[in-house]
Amino acid sequence: MISCTEFIPAYSELFKFLEAQGGRRAVDDFWKYLADGFLGNLKSAVEQHGLRGCWIYWSHTLNEEAADFTMELDEDAGQFRIILHHCPSKARLIELKHVEPYHDYCRHCDVLYRHVLEPLGYRFTIDRSRCDEAHCTATITAQAGGEEH
Repeated sequence: MISCTEFIPAYSELFKFLEAQGGRRAVDDFWKYLADGFLGNLKSAVEQHGLRGCWIYWSHTLNEEAADFTMELDEDAGQFRIILHHCPSKARLIELKHVEPYHDYCRHCDVLYRHVLEPLGYRFTIDRSRCDEAHCTATITAQAGGEEH
């Protein structure tokens, strides 16, 4: 079986193709399509467990991807944070010498997760200032009415 990391360069090339065909909106629309079709497990976990659902979802996902990360959950403060010390997807793209990564590859996390979480009453922010080092920090904050657990 091919691991998900083998598809990273193909995803990057697809994002470039979509942008060339329809601009940034085409890329965003594709990412939202992916979120709607494939992130139901995140949505369900958050609907059922609130911010702890984020912990449950990313504990599995980030370990499956072999990421180097720290997660912080403060339910009293209504905040969940992922500090991604080393993103295997972005690192793989950085290492490739024969592929120029999509210039805004890391923005997919912002669009995907914001699309799922904000309609549930959470604020999703991400610091992508160190994406060129395969590092980012995402914060999910419960908004009024978003955290009932």
